Amino acid sequence: MTNNISIGIVGAGENTKLKHIPGFQKIDGVTIAAVANRSRSSAQKVAESYGIPLVFDTWADIIRSAEVDAVMIGTWPYLHCAATLAALTAGKHVLCEARMASNSVEARKMYQASLAHPELTAQIVPSPMTLGVDATVRRLISEKYLGEIVSIDIRGNSEDFIDFSRSFHWRESREYSGNNIMTLGIWYEALMRWVGTAKKVTAMGKTFVPMRTSGEMRSTDIPDHLDVIAEMACGAQLHMQLSSVTGIGGATEVFIFGTEGTLRFESGILYGARRGDKELTRISVPESEAGEWRVEEEFIQAIRGTKRVKLTDFASGVRYMDFVDAVNLSAHTGKSVCLPLDG
Repeated sequence: MTNNISIGIVGAGENTKLKHIPGFQKIDGVTIAAVANRSRSSAQKVAESYGIPLVFDTWADIIRSAEVDAVMIGTWPYLHCAATLAALTAGKHVLCEARMASNSVEARKMYQASLAHPELTAQIVPSPMTLGVDATVRRLISEKYLGEIVSIDIRGNSEDFIDFSRSFHWRESREYSGNNIMTLGIWYEALMRWVGTAKKVTAMGKTFVPMRTSGEMRSTDIPDHLDVIAEMACGAQLHMQLSSVTGIGGATEVFIFGTEGTLRFESGILYGARRGDKELTRISVPESEAGEWRVEEEFIQAIRGTKRVKLTDFASGVRYMDFVDAVNLSAHTGKSVCLPLDG
């Protein structure tokens, strides 16, 4: 089984079609054997487009299939926990799309299930934006390029102004997206790779367009503008602002400020300056440190036992879902929340 691996696709959305299916089909000895989507007709279209032999009516049929060794869960977050638990119980390896779950309670259930089945690979699709520079940032921090880190600023803007007439999107509904807010967990996961976790969180969020249409009017109960202040375990203070309403607010960027230097990340490029410099300049990433999207390859390597999962294991997923839940709790209560939530 470890040499020839058959994959079942549960939920073939855009990222699955763009990244995961082509990624798996490039790997020797790996076959995408089956697909199930929100409807049989949409699953059939995916099967015809990518040469997938089996089409199932439901995700449960995929997991029960003797033709499937491993399951790629590409659904919206509301189904991640149930599908993961069922797959692990059925003896299937799991690659689950980010965000990990609807909330940290579900994430912990998934993590505990993975611990109960150590013979199976359990992986979360990693936050992709910083893969190219992660190793370089970690090296610079370890070499004290920054000195002591004092402040971190993440600002994620919208390219456009508020569109009041736009149709409802599933990411705007807690029913489907859970407690995930925009790219909150995705950016926090990337930040964990660089500087570690947060100790305390204070947040404020607002929904400027509370209703949108999807055939009928629906509540958009997830904030479209969010401010987070966090105390990091490393001693730094974090400010994160994520927004889908800050029109022409500039590119999403991350600053890490230290006592001796500054790093800035924007659009895949890393910049830096040290005490005595007059401006930030581009930092070249050595070829040996340049990361890239290798999610499907790493999943298969873990199944075959040649490498272990690093990006992203279920334990890391729990930590970023803890942060997401803490932000939601703080935004709703107006109080600071300490992490981890089970601590």
